[in-house]
Amino acid sequence: MAADKPQAKGGTQPNTGTAGGSAHPPVNSGAQAGQSPHAFSGLKGQAEGGKPANLDFILDIPLEITVELGRTRMLIHDLLRLGQGSVIELTKPAGDTLEILANNRLIAKGDVVVMNDKYGIRLTEVISPVERLEKLK
Repeated sequence: MAADKPQAKGGTQPNTGTAGGSAHPPVNSGAQAGQSPHAFSGLKGQAEGGKPANLDFILDIPLEITVELGRTRMLIHDLLRLGQGSVIELTKPAGDTLEILANNRLIAKGDVVVMNDKYGIRLTEVISPVERLEKLK
């Protein structure tokens, strides 16, 4: 039989918050000293066991995706003269790679394709996370 442990007043062991009566408080790995136990400690990139970090909490954030065919500059006078059948010349040559932007940040490049009478973009290059981070500096 195990050795008798000292008991607190009233004949019961003190409530330490852990099973087995350990004197150490429960460990909260998400909180740092002086923070709430619910404080966000940041993304680590990978969880235990080499699995990717759980990013489910950001999956429902909307992004504006833009595909840029080209640009041009016009005077207001010329803009007001546009009508059905007018042609606006863009800076990019036909067949040039298009840029795909998420919230105005370059994330990929691609080519125009037609599928089932609709335009689409075939990705030819995806910008790596390292390259995107370097552009922020």
